[in-house]
Amino acid sequence: MNTTNPLNVLVYGATGSQAGAVPTFLLAAGHQPYVLTRTADKAAHHARAGAIVLEGDMADGNRLREISDGMDAVSLLIPFFANPAEVANYGRQAIDAAKAAGVKLLVWNTSGAILPVRTGNPSIDVRIDMQQYLQESGLPHIIIQPSVYLENLLGPWTAPFVANKNQVAYPVPADMPVSWIASDDVSALVAAALERPQLAGSNWPVSGLANPDGPALARAFSEGLGRPITYYAMPPRDFGGILDQAFGPGAGAAAASEYQRMWDFPEQRPAFRADMQPVLSELPVQMTSISQWVAARRALFSAPVTA
Repeated sequence: MNTTNPLNVLVYGATGSQAGAVPTFLLAAGHQPYVLTRTADKAAHHARAGAIVLEGDMADGNRLREISDGMDAVSLLIPFFANPAEVANYGRQAIDAAKAAGVKLLVWNTSGAILPVRTGNPSIDVRIDMQQYLQESGLPHIIIQPSVYLENLLGPWTAPFVANKNQVAYPVPADMPVSWIASDDVSALVAAALERPQLAGSNWPVSGLANPDGPALARAFSEGLGRPITYYAMPPRDFGGILDQAFGPGAGAAAASEYQRMWDFPEQRPAFRADMQPVLSELPVQMTSISQWVAARRALFSAPVTA
């Protein structure tokens, strides 16, 4: 990365896994990340590494405008599991604050694909609204649309099955390929994009380099863990039930419905695989293989855990 022009970068969402490594990559490149968090203790590890921690809430537009002043760039991530109306408000206020501050570039990690048509699921469709708002704002920006995070496989719908049953459980059919991507790789792509305002206007779907179906995913787990792993195509209804247990009643209904569509309408299954050649030619990031990612988390998939 280029360190000749250090940047002040406001980073949203850095206390979660999806943008958690953005400050790390920025610091390694000689930039100064400013991490927004509701509670400073949650970002203490970033502060120890050299980031500047700012307390605030994305619902507070005045606070966002205050902390955006003096920033060269913004790394935007909006909470996915919040109420869709709140998500849209968070995003609009962050964009408005960046524009008012004269920020030179905003890079938005969308947390998932922006679909070409509305699905009727507000949690998915809000990305269409946010893209339109960002484009109409006139703010220079880059959009990065990740496929499916490998970190999803750390959830209680997968990790306990790997640890206790030697099964990779996930609610997609066994014959459906998914180009899983590591959140750290997305963070690296975001950090690289933040250094390249000349790429403003780019809108990139991104994914891992492999495109495994269920059995191939299990083989990658077998390689990473050094023991035989098989694939379990979890019924979406069961997946929704686990989400309800983890996040509260009703949390799993929308997600289960989206996955059920992949079972019921094979011809409508999303193509998660992205053409990474043009992306990596502009953003030279070293991508992580699934087996490498699994091996680095061997303890999480090997300890006796319960769902």
